[in-house]
Amino acid sequence: MNAPFRICFVCTGNICRSPMAESVFRAHLAEDGLDGLVEVDSAGTGGWHEGDGADPRTVAVLRAGGYAHAHTARQFRASWFDRLDLVIALDSGHLRALRSLAPTEQDADKVRLLRSYAPGAAADAGSGELPGLLSDSDLTGDLDVPDPHYGGFAGFEECLEMIETASEGLLAAVRTALTSRAVVAARAPAHDAPPAPRDRHGSRAKECA
Repeated sequence: MNAPFRICFVCTGNICRSPMAESVFRAHLAEDGLDGLVEVDSAGTGGWHEGDGADPRTVAVLRAGGYAHAHTARQFRASWFDRLDLVIALDSGHLRALRSLAPTEQDADKVRLLRSYAPGAAADAGSGELPGLLSDSDLTGDLDVPDPHYGGFAGFEECLEMIETASEGLLAAVRTALTSRAVVAARAPAHDAPPAPRDRHGSRAKECA
């Protein structure tokens, strides 16, 4: 059985934007029947809020939208790259920080910007099973999900709307990646069964019927 496809959403403190994205994307996966194939988590680039719950305004917006939510904030660690397939940054600052943290170029390529999957964004022009890989020159801030922490409730509602819109495109990309994995697995050559052991007289042991 293939390992699950693993995604981690990352913002600054892991109390506003990334837990919101985690909850929304979990719901999309469940609706699409992919929740058993994809694991979703979230974290922050900093550890200021480690152990805390999500911002109460995040919780309120998620509840109003009908999203289930339980959360404990964590800080992203470089060692996590090895087990993750995608690291989704909520803004360009997070993306740069995460790529700088990545141990290898391959790990850095796992970092994508969430809104690059929104309709009409740069991901539409991408190629491969997981589009959305932007160069630093593409990071103008136009695709950021803005930090609502120091604003009012309306800012959290705006973030949720942006996240919901981009999640549709991300879901399509993940679905494509899962299909590609299944095709590769189906094409993998079957391993021949090992020969039956010989007894002490050199004869093959009989297989059980």
